[in-house]
Amino acid sequence: MGLPIAPLIDTHCHLDAAEFDADRDAVHDRACAAGVDIQVIPAVTQANFAAVTAACRRYPGCLPAFGLHPVYADIHQAAHLALMRQQIEAWRPVAIGEIGLDLFLPGLDFATQAYFYVEQLKVAREYALPVLLHCRRANDEILKQLRRVGLEKGGIAHAFSGSRQQAEAFLKLGFKLGFGGAFTWDRATRLRALARELPLEAIVLETDSPDIPPAWVGRGRNEPAEVARIAAALAELRGISLQEVVSQTTANAKAVLGL
Repeated sequence: MGLPIAPLIDTHCHLDAAEFDADRDAVHDRACAAGVDIQVIPAVTQANFAAVTAACRRYPGCLPAFGLHPVYADIHQAAHLALMRQQIEAWRPVAIGEIGLDLFLPGLDFATQAYFYVEQLKVAREYALPVLLHCRRANDEILKQLRRVGLEKGGIAHAFSGSRQQAEAFLKLGFKLGFGGAFTWDRATRLRALARELPLEAIVLETDSPDIPPAWVGRGRNEPAEVARIAAALAELRGISLQEVVSQTTANAKAVLGL
């Protein structure tokens, strides 16, 4: 597959993750070689703010987002919200994230998740930044709080897997929907239908690497370079040109992230 003319954007990857410690330089080099000019790296806890900023200093085209992920709600502290504000002041990120709610994993306290989610929405509103949302099995609750808090900017519903109705609700609030490796699996029939039928203007590309590997990676480690093949898979699924997918999804990402 030749490189697309327009640059690609991975709107969600965790290049700072330990899975990349052995070959992070090579991973970034492969992404650049594949035409992935920009990678957004969201934090998940206060403890990895420094790793996110270090990766963004080291690698051209890597942009930070700061947030407290709902899966780690039991280790977040109210003081971490103040530290997040310090990070925002020190290095203006492209978004607040990864934040949200997770109603899939057992044992996560919903009230604690909801507290940190809402407080971080307020931070995003305060700084007029978009948000990167973790929405696993929680789209309706996510949307409820978005409507209640109200954001100047929208954001991205990361790894979107909701209904068409939920998709349209996010779009009305100024959001784009993140599609990555999950829709490339043949068994993902509902998600593939959404990827095929939603307006292309609604979609941004992502990997969530090292997680959510596409079908051709199988159970292996995902990485940002795979955005190029994900774009090609989306083009094939929709029956349009690769260049149309790349141009529109890149424009979508730039618009919602203010790039």
